[in-house]
Amino acid sequence: MLTDLRIRHFARGTILLLGLLMIAAVDGRGQRSNTETIDATAFGTSTQLGRNFGVKILIYEFSSPEDRDILVQAFQQGQNKGLVNALEKMKSVGRISIPGTLGFDLSFIREIVTPTGRTIRFVTNRKIAFGESYWNTQTKSFDLTAGEITLNDSDKSKSAGVLYPAAQLIINKEGELQFELNQNAWKLTNIIEWK
Repeated sequence: MLTDLRIRHFARGTILLLGLLMIAAVDGRGQRSNTETIDATAFGTSTQLGRNFGVKILIYEFSSPEDRDILVQAFQQGQNKGLVNALEKMKSVGRISIPGTLGFDLSFIREIVTPTGRTIRFVTNRKIAFGESYWNTQTKSFDLTAGEITLNDSDKSKSAGVLYPAAQLIINKEGELQFELNQNAWKLTNIIEWK
């Protein structure tokens, strides 16, 4: 009798676990019907010249104009740190995979239609590694990852982009927004778009 009770208890636990796993597998975000994937090759510039690696960007959905307004307001109030804090609170709208990392969620992705195709801009808060945080306080302020990809529908060979793996957003001497980089930007080429 005690064995039957243990079996029933185990079975209920197993059924509950399977139910929870099934619920977790259902994606609740208001995503587009299909995830868009963009593959590119990142080539180093200046001090990283000669180095390259593959980059994969998954786009679940594009950010809303309201999301953009939240980020603009956060930057106006708290500069780069305010922007990073706002990005941390946003839901994931995509993901970027860079070799040597597990990849990370993208908090903001914007699509801009151009005469020859479209431009995709993205930005997210960058995870600061423990060693980087502990030993090198200078790079802790470069807590954004951002980039831009220009897709040319009429001539795919003219599609190009740039990746800023460690950046911060600042206001320059002319009063304009610009990315300040910890290292040089990476040039994105060989762009393949999978819709």
